[in-house]
Amino acid sequence: MTARLVPYESLNALQRQQVEAIEVHPEQVRFSGDIHGALHSLLSKPGPGVKGFALLVEDIPVAFLLLKRPPALPAWADEHSATLHALQVDQRHQGKGYGKACLQALPEAARLAWPEIKGLELSVDADNESAIGLYARYGFVDSGEAYRGRIGYERRMGLVF
Repeated sequence: MTARLVPYESLNALQRQQVEAIEVHPEQVRFSGDIHGALHSLLSKPGPGVKGFALLVEDIPVAFLLLKRPPALPAWADEHSATLHALQVDQRHQGKGYGKACLQALPEAARLAWPEIKGLELSVDADNESAIGLYARYGFVDSGEAYRGRIGYERRMGLVF
């Protein structure tokens, strides 16, 4: 598998269409949203605070994610970090390690986008044990704090560079 995480703006027209066709399992939508919401966040108000990335496998997008920095950084995040949002692996490509590939490539992609950041943060549903376990395997540490999110309690996790 040749997988690489690339900035959305570097995609060609066909690859952008393929990103638009990414679908997550219906039960995952409540956690990650859908691709249309993620692309709306990225494209509706272009600016330096939101960047999109696609995971390409043989030059075909199979996953997508967003990173945010000020002024789009959520209130719960440290100002010196970037935050991960809307990590979505196309349901037709799940189970092949592409979520893991995204997390492996994420620190380097984030530092290339914003060299000044000191780490990555994310917020994950407190009941989403599989996601918490996955993030922990890639170095994200649970802050021990839970807060009321849009669909229940959420945990903050961080990865320091």
